[in-house]
Parts: sequence; C-alpha cells; structure tokens
Amino acid sequence: MPLFMDMHRLDGPVTFDDVAKAHTADLATQDAHGVNYLRYWVSEDDGTIFCLVDAPDADAATTVHREAHGLVADAIHQVREGS
Repeated sequence: MPLFMDMHRLDGPVTFDDVAKAHTADLATQDAHGVNYLRYWVSEDDGTIFCLVDAPDADAATTVHREAHGLVADAIHQVREGS
C-alpha cells in the first residue's frame, strides 16, 4: 500500500495531548477507509504536525482526518521509507 506523509500547520501552538486525541480519533475512523495511520510528530511551539499513513491514496487519508476531527492536512506527499 502507498505510504504518505502529511503536514498540518496551525495558526499557533498546539499541545501534544490535543494531537494525541486527534490521532486516537483517526484510529477509530481509519478502518472504514482502508487506511492505517502509523505515527505522528508534533512541534508544539510551531503548531506543526506530521502524520505517516498507509493509505490506498491521498484522498482516503484526507477523508479519515476530515471525518475524525476536521483537521485536514495542508499538504500530503507520497513517500518511500529509507533506513
């Protein structure tokens, strides 16, 4: 399945706990769309969030975010993992 990295840029700081709650909502929503959110990274002071996701396509990943909590990514890119 393709691997995607998305990026969210908020207008101000964000707490790790708030992002963790949004990720939990993603996990509860993802199966209906054949998506698997794997990991996320947070820059609390910058309000920047990155999500790594296995998804059939970028639209499916975006749909999960939209349905789970409404915070769709500003950008999403198909990526390949290296070591």
